[in-house]
Amino acid sequence: MLLSLTEPTKFEELFNLTWFDNDFYTLLLRLTINLTFMTILIRYLYYPIAKRKDYLFTYYLIGLITFFLCFGLKKLDIDTGMGLGLFAIFGIIRYRTDAIEIKEMTYLFLVIGISVVNSLASNQISVGEMALINCTIVAITYGLEYVWLIKHETRKTIIYEKIDLILPDKYDEMLTDLQDRTGLQINRFEVGKINFLDDTAQVRIFYYSEDQNFSGFSGEN
Repeated sequence: MLLSLTEPTKFEELFNLTWFDNDFYTLLLRLTINLTFMTILIRYLYYPIAKRKDYLFTYYLIGLITFFLCFGLKKLDIDTGMGLGLFAIFGIIRYRTDAIEIKEMTYLFLVIGISVVNSLASNQISVGEMALINCTIVAITYGLEYVWLIKHETRKTIIYEKIDLILPDKYDEMLTDLQDRTGLQINRFEVGKINFLDDTAQVRIFYYSEDQNFSGFSGEN
């Protein structure tokens, strides 16, 4: 006698296994949508400006694991567990390694956000509504990145030893010296803590990373 593919076998009943159900097609559709919009955000909006391949690896894998984790938790219908799981997911932003720059953290939050939306959308939300949410996120990100905020002012804190140049009347001379020594086109700078014991001062310089001839000074310190 032939067995129906939809009827559970004795092996499946014994181990309480389900090899295939209709949610498989839902998973494929949502995964395709999620990967599409993740690629737009990561590869075509973030990477052309930042040029950070290490974050491409991080964003893709975090986005995928967040998607699969939320999709799996949703099928369990555990409200408390879902809440704790989401808090744990967003908690990974605070890595116990090097501090994440604010822009990279924002893109990480976007990747996690769209992954959660695409995985937790209920049957009452149509594919068109889900696509509208993703398109809105991508459109606003593109507008902020390439239209309204074309130039991003970056800052870096350095230790400056020519303490005789920190006087207000020697601002231009100090600016020229900072540009010659760093190789950066500096817009402005601020003098912070001054240490008269070793004749040094903390100086925070501000510059547009897009205007530089190299990108080794991206980020904040």
